[in-house]
Amino acid sequence: MHYVYVIQSLKDKKLYIGHTSDLVKRFKEHNAGLTESTRNRKPFKLVYYEACNILNDAVKREKSFKTGFGRAYLKRRLSDI
Repeated sequence: MHYVYVIQSLKDKKLYIGHTSDLVKRFKEHNAGLTESTRNRKPFKLVYYEACNILNDAVKREKSFKTGFGRAYLKRRLSDI
């Protein structure tokens, strides 16, 4: 399985959107500071994820979440962000 995930920084409340094939491992990497793009914004909480059977579908979904329409979708879908 491939996962599209959204994490929120507890420090600045901003979202990070990504995809991975190992969600638990990737989330731990973000919180351990092993990811350069999120290192200074830890700790994080996982606020949303979707599972896809095909990698290309996960990549497309990640890209869609990074658009204005995708962020609006997440805002409607998630009440606490």
